[in-house]
Amino acid sequence: MRHFLSLIDLTTEELTYLLEEAARLKADAQRGIRPPLLAGRVLGMIFEKPSLRTRASFEAAMAHLGGASIFLSASDGPIGQRESVADFARTLNHYVDAVVLRTYRHATIEEFASYATVPVINGLSDLCHPCQVLGDLLTIQEHFEDGIRGKTLVFVGDGNNVARSLALGCGKLGARFVLAAPEGYRFDAAFEQTFRRVCSKGELIQNGVPSHAVGQADIIYTDVWTSMGQEAESELRRAKFASFQVNAQLLAQAPPQVRVMHCLPAHRGEEITSDVLDGPRSIVFEQAGNRLHAQKALLKWLMLGTNHA
Repeated sequence: MRHFLSLIDLTTEELTYLLEEAARLKADAQRGIRPPLLAGRVLGMIFEKPSLRTRASFEAAMAHLGGASIFLSASDGPIGQRESVADFARTLNHYVDAVVLRTYRHATIEEFASYATVPVINGLSDLCHPCQVLGDLLTIQEHFEDGIRGKTLVFVGDGNNVARSLALGCGKLGARFVLAAPEGYRFDAAFEQTFRRVCSKGELIQNGVPSHAVGQADIIYTDVWTSMGQEAESELRRAKFASFQVNAQLLAQAPPQVRVMHCLPAHRGEEITSDVLDGPRSIVFEQAGNRLHAQKALLKWLMLGTNHA
């Protein structure tokens, strides 16, 4: 049995397999082929934070694959409060075949997984967002005929959970990752050490000047400046990140082949302008759509392994 808590857990070969499988499942779905590979299986989803793409993509993925899903939000009893994380896990073990957790603390997911007898998927934590990045990497591969290897992805904004997962994904697949972030919001030494350990041939650069960072970018990626749970810092963050907006002026400093990505939801007019988000270089909504196909590949892999067509 495997869990999917972080891209640290995957080998390069496993990550490559998941992306290939996602592309195959997407091609099948576009031809109207949806074999019920997970018929009779049930996915449990426990979300402490609100969600559009993660919830909808997993529910749709289970429906496409012939299975079902059960959704539990914080209003159904906050995990670890109404009853312990261990009791929550040991109860759900009897009802479902896999669990997606979307939590404020990564430690909650790790504790839950330690008591789970079914695969546990990190649907987002303060540490990382690996499901998001599976869809992101699939999207990049679709838009560049020669794949992701050798490309440069520049993340403009906070070195947050999405940025950490993207850095790991790029490092494992041979892409250069550049974080353009203000002082105090870059990757810490502990993450840099982790990156060097698990992506020994990966290239990770931190740069505080966005216009310089995007000079060789193939992809410019951004995210909100203030994530859920950081609302008390919103005014400070707006001031710190004011010069890190992805706008037409920044795109003018990038090569003509550059594409723009955002994990959504977007705060239009803050981290990205509407003319860029809706413009010809944006692949943001294809990126959102690919969450479905990436989640299908992940669910199939965790529940059935690699030997089922």
